[in-house]
Amino acid sequence: MKRFFQLLTISVLLCFSISFYSVAQGEVWSKEKAAEWYKHWGWLRGCNFQPSTAINQLEMWQAETFDLPTMDRELGWAADMGLNCMRVYLHHVAWKTDKEGFKKRISQYLDLAESKGISTILVFFDDCWNATYSAGKQPEPKPGVHNSGWVRDPGDLLFDDPSLEATLEAYMKDILTTFKDDKRIVLWDLYNEPGNSGYRNKSLPLLKKSFEWARSINPSQPLSVGVWNDRLKELNHIQIENSDVITYHNYANKEDHLKTIDSLKHYGRPMICTEYMARNSNSTFQEIMPVLKDENIGAINWGFVSGKTNTIFGWDNPMPDVKEPPVWFHDIMRKDGTPFSRDEVDFIRSICK
Repeated sequence: MKRFFQLLTISVLLCFSISFYSVAQGEVWSKEKAAEWYKHWGWLRGCNFQPSTAINQLEMWQAETFDLPTMDRELGWAADMGLNCMRVYLHHVAWKTDKEGFKKRISQYLDLAESKGISTILVFFDDCWNATYSAGKQPEPKPGVHNSGWVRDPGDLLFDDPSLEATLEAYMKDILTTFKDDKRIVLWDLYNEPGNSGYRNKSLPLLKKSFEWARSINPSQPLSVGVWNDRLKELNHIQIENSDVITYHNYANKEDHLKTIDSLKHYGRPMICTEYMARNSNSTFQEIMPVLKDENIGAINWGFVSGKTNTIFGWDNPMPDVKEPPVWFHDIMRKDGTPFSRDEVDFIRSICK
């Protein structure tokens, strides 16, 4: 999902006053509470999950294209590999179009995942990829183009129509209220990569509101927004200081990933890497998973089964005339259940024992 994976350093993260950036003072979990919560889950490892038949969040969740049989098959492969946690994106339009149906489908997905020993991280907002979207039939993939149909939430519409904020608040609060004590959910990831797509500090108001709305519901699960770009200083501070658990993205090699870990250890909270693994950047399972396991950091890579998202192709390297690149960028399995790399899958299975 990323165009950048700059590393976070302590000097950058501490260059402003902590208290200035706290959105909901006194409500963030204590370090002790977060540590106790983390003990319950053990080592979390899994993928950002999108069924291979869905090009984006809307195609995954809309009633007409909600594909439980494919999810069942693909989550079964994940469980067989030893994976135990999936990060899954929601979208407010799926809720607005069919509130009760959307919540029912979320519960169906959670039931299915739980039946296979898989817990779930749910994501609300997202600043990545296409700015506009609509309910109904979603576009077909553009050949060889990474995430050609993925959509932001809320995207440019919030800037064009500020009244959308009321809908977003109602959406977040409804979902959180419905699932606030749901043991199938590991964590609420309130906002994926705020400031991406050139938004930068334009995303600050929604980021702050996200924490405020979620804290008002006070779910039993922790809240987090992952840091991903060290140039977004104000956003980074709000994310770090208001997260119960530290989450982050890193698509760099082992040496750089270790630097990110060292910088974030300072905060003394459980950590989950909610996006990593880009083979062309030497961010591989064999290089990164042992580090994360040794550090007891959750390991959630981007992508599982190659499908409509086309994430086997690189972010900025479209290959419209190529059916399958020689080295996949993301993803692990083909739709027929065969892996991109048998050695890679064998390694994942062995480290998950």
